Amino acid sequence: MTVLYLAHTECDNTLHKSALETLTAAKALAEGLGTDLAVGLIGADTSAAAETIGGCGAKFYAVSGADFADGRYSSDLAAAEAIAKACSPEIVIAPATSRFSRALPGLAVRLDGRVDTHLSGIAAEDGKPVAKRWFYRQRMEGTLTREERPWILTLDSGCAEPYAGSGAADVQAVSVDVSSVRTKVAGMECSSEDAQTIRPDAALLCVAGAGWTKKQADGATRVDVAEKTIMDFLTATKASLGSSKSLVDISGEGGAVISFLTHMHQVGQTGSTPRHAKGLSTCCHGEEPHVVGWRFIKERRAINLDAGCGWAQGKCDVLYVGDAFAIMKKVNELLG
Repeated sequence: MTVLYLAHTECDNTLHKSALETLTAAKALAEGLGTDLAVGLIGADTSAAAETIGGCGAKFYAVSGADFADGRYSSDLAAAEAIAKACSPEIVIAPATSRFSRALPGLAVRLDGRVDTHLSGIAAEDGKPVAKRWFYRQRMEGTLTREERPWILTLDSGCAEPYAGSGAADVQAVSVDVSSVRTKVAGMECSSEDAQTIRPDAALLCVAGAGWTKKQADGATRVDVAEKTIMDFLTATKASLGSSKSLVDISGEGGAVISFLTHMHQVGQTGSTPRHAKGLSTCCHGEEPHVVGWRFIKERRAINLDAGCGWAQGKCDVLYVGDAFAIMKKVNELLG
């Protein structure tokens, strides 16, 4: 039996943090099952990536070349299939990146296997691999296993510690011909760091609540000031931006809106559950549905005018009682 770990390189030929986290889980599973671990790498040049994780004790396979530099369903699928056929794994584990989320379900079809995506964990229990996954808006975590093989799994980021163990790696090159593929990669357009406000790898998550758009002490709304204050903070700290559901829903109620906030920014309830190291909630009352989205934030701080708000009820580590406009203005001044 073999556990195959699949990863693709980034544009600089390195492995993303989520890929290193998945390797930690794959290595632990192989050790728990008492089986071999194989590593399959896909990218333009995989040599540096292989040396980064060379200490994992696995047998390495790689599909390299310009055709595999960028994400493309047909070439990624062909590369993953060639690596899988080279080592005949019963379990395939990969990070749940957008690139693999497209290609690996197709791999399950080609190998006549089964696939489960966006898992929160994988472990060996009683000699069997058991996967974990969140259900019901990430309020319940369930466990599942399958008898079909190969079983292909993708693991969400933040579910394990990144693997650290560099070393020399003897990589077996796997040849894949994709010359007949009709889809061609014309290039990649990336938004600037300042324009992109959703940053999953940022150390800090800043969440804006509906209070930013409400009438202030002088009876007027100051959405333009709120926008500048929030954006200045994000630019200075490179933090990721989140929003409460009440704030993103204001647009449907005819209220003033913060122009750069969308439902993609929503945290908690029907939104995302981020895993940043620190979180700062501004103008949010700390209601339970919103706090659900903060379950994996390790250090929580909040700003609210109400000393008796939900955040004060043991839901955050530090509560700053005051006007968020004034506090964040001072913070921006200190940040320079």
